Amino acid sequence: MNPNLKRLRRTMMFLNCQKPGLIKDPYIYKPDSIMLDLEDAVAENQKDAARFSLYHALQEIDYHGVERVVRINGLDTPHWQEDVRVCVAGGCDSIRIPKVEHAKDVHIIEEAVRKAEDEFGREHGRILLMAALESTLGILNAYEICTSSELLFGCALSGGDYTKDLQTKITGTGVELNGARQLMIIAARAAKKQCFDTVFTNLDDMEGFIKETEMIKLMGFDGKSIVNPRQIAPTHKIFTPTEKEIDFAEKVVKEIDSKKAMGIGVFTVNGKMIDIAFYDGAKRTIDMAKAAGVYEGDL
Repeated sequence: MNPNLKRLRRTMMFLNCQKPGLIKDPYIYKPDSIMLDLEDAVAENQKDAARFSLYHALQEIDYHGVERVVRINGLDTPHWQEDVRVCVAGGCDSIRIPKVEHAKDVHIIEEAVRKAEDEFGREHGRILLMAALESTLGILNAYEICTSSELLFGCALSGGDYTKDLQTKITGTGVELNGARQLMIIAARAAKKQCFDTVFTNLDDMEGFIKETEMIKLMGFDGKSIVNPRQIAPTHKIFTPTEKEIDFAEKVVKEIDSKKAMGIGVFTVNGKMIDIAFYDGAKRTIDMAKAAGVYEGDL
């Protein structure tokens, strides 16, 4: 199994491949992932130039461990096949498939990646996939999509296109998106995959951004797509366990590990009644803290 399937992805920052100045050093802002965009951000007559820029960036720039995800053009365009070839030849880490509505959409890209790996002598299974859900049909088929491939690490909501299909608009309240968010996170968790929220484009409303990010964290999302470096620090803070949460999780894991051997199923930690059902959540908190570099314990 690819070890990067479950890596920490609190932030995925979109960058236009058409503009080399944007993609040469985004690692300095320390996002978990960068989204090198060949799709909507790139003008139709600049697709070849963007691919050229992408290839050389992937080959020549040291991104210092930041995951390099490429958003290719959709299956309804003449561009996606060459996009996939450049992604594989350049050696990206993951490919984001736009406008996914069925499992077969993922299968098509998976097969194209495999052919390109053979063409360029690349190892099979190294490049991961993610699915962008951008329509009502895509949302309804979220579980089918999430279980479509072992190389698919998760799904992401594209709020702009989804609300157009829903015949409404982004309001800032979350009302128009929360149905899709809930369905997605349920499907992703049932499929044991990650789930990512849509972008928040109003850069002047940092309070609104923080409020929305806190909400989607509570809903169970793994991270958020972002459009500006200013959004990285608050997102990482929200998605990184606090000292209090880490301390509690550590106590829960240690208590359950010690008490279950004694046949004790229910006990208290910090005055709270705890049983085995809390174990997985506590372990996940510890794992997140490790990945974020804020835990140095022995669990």
